[in-house]
Amino acid sequence: MSQEQLPEEFEPLNRIAIKAMLWLNGLAHIIIGLALATSVIMFTWLFFLDVKEAAYAHNLVHGFLRALGTLMLLWSISALISAEIRYLRGHKLLVETFIEVVLVMFLRKLIVLPVQDATPTYQEIGIWLAGAFIMSLVYILIRLADKNSSR
Repeated sequence: MSQEQLPEEFEPLNRIAIKAMLWLNGLAHIIIGLALATSVIMFTWLFFLDVKEAAYAHNLVHGFLRALGTLMLLWSISALISAEIRYLRGHKLLVETFIEVVLVMFLRKLIVLPVQDATPTYQEIGIWLAGAFIMSLVYILIRLADKNSSR
């Protein structure tokens, strides 16, 4: 139902409802921002714990790969924070940001697969590789579409 279809008597109530929803949306974005900032602190702490554990571990490569996986989580959070900042400045949320985050998560999984407790099967590795490949293609297609639409 469009605004023109609403009776005039509802216009003050409609303005109040819109104002309340704008305030609620603003509050939601403040909460999202605080949660992202908190996760930066937590993942940074976890990264340094992983580095410390790697220094004392018998297998330095495993410890390094775990720390790198944590660092990739931090990278994803950073991308989400950048997207949130752009949104709060009045820009559109870009789909490619979320595709990038998903792609980083696939790559992170591929990095930590060799050091997880259970040995991955070839099928599991294949599924993660295929997912990363498909997300890469989606990312490239979106970037090409954006480039062509900006011409």
